[in-house]
Amino acid sequence: MAQLNVKVGGLELKNPVMTASGTFGYGLEFADFIDLNRLGGFIVKGTTLHPREGNDYPRMAETPSGMLNCVGLQNKGVDYFCQHIYPKLKDLQTHVLVNVSGSSPEDYAECAARIDALPGIPGIELNISCPNVKSGGMAFGVTCEGAASVVRAVRQRYHKTLIVKLSPNVTDIAEIARAVEAEGADSVSLINTLMGMSIDVERRKSRLSIGTGGLSGPCVKPVALRMVWQVAKAVNIPVVGLGGIMNATDAIEFLMAGATAVEIGTANFIDPTVTVKVIEGINDWLEAHGVADVHDIIGVI
Repeated sequence: MAQLNVKVGGLELKNPVMTASGTFGYGLEFADFIDLNRLGGFIVKGTTLHPREGNDYPRMAETPSGMLNCVGLQNKGVDYFCQHIYPKLKDLQTHVLVNVSGSSPEDYAECAARIDALPGIPGIELNISCPNVKSGGMAFGVTCEGAASVVRAVRQRYHKTLIVKLSPNVTDIAEIARAVEAEGADSVSLINTLMGMSIDVERRKSRLSIGTGGLSGPCVKPVALRMVWQVAKAVNIPVVGLGGIMNATDAIEFLMAGATAVEIGTANFIDPTVTVKVIEGINDWLEAHGVADVHDIIGVI
């Protein structure tokens, strides 16, 4: 076996493969298909301070080489997670992280603080692609000031590993990455979904209830790869790469572009065992190429 251990913030991962929030439920849904303990870690679905119903249906649509979604962060709130989901996850022998979302810096911080109290959750991932309700609905993550404001508020009340998930819907993602690094982020993950749309010409309507949604899947991989490469050169904290990873070769591309670890998202809907296949595939590639340690390929581009 090649050496696959990597470090993201305070997290020592047994391998660089994690799952993307919103594509893996609470992890428990995949326990019949894979041994969750084999993963480097997994990130549970977006969690907010208060319960959210999400958007009206339809809220998913298939596109060429990808999918659109406008689920809208449907979840039962952080207290439900702490009381009902956490007890089922706390003894797993892998890193379980929570994706935290909010509509104000204060919401983010309060949600993070409640998760901070859970000893079995060693880190969170901040979704700063959420709309700022106090500023006309513009996403926090599209400006340096907005992104920094969320990280600053959370960092004051959260004391474990803090990963910030960056939006690709910006002019310069590297400057956003530097802004959150300056406020205390331990790592950045990218990319979140690209904004997209699909129209049913017979019904003359969008295929999504709110018109637009987040695009994910293989079609976004070249954009994600480019952004990971740019950000990895711009910051001194670890980068977690995601966006269209379907197999081990895709994951290796992200590692070579500068990612310390990767997250697998849409591929989980196609093959619930894909994460384990990617772990094994990375190891096989390293062994076949005489590479003893995964660090020897990270950032070689």
